[in-house]
Amino acid sequence: MRSLLARFLRNEAGATAIEYAMIAGGISIVIVAAVGGIGANLSSRFVAMSTALK
Repeated sequence: MRSLLARFLRNEAGATAIEYAMIAGGISIVIVAAVGGIGANLSSRFVAMSTALK
């Protein structure tokens, strides 16, 4: 039992998976923020074009 616990504590595979998940989460937050900003900018430009065409 003691060797099983020691082997479990030395295993770093789970920590690496968590680190990759945190990196992927951070990247996805940046992508969502960028797409939101671009969407708002495009929306205002289309409204301006629509108003100019009327």
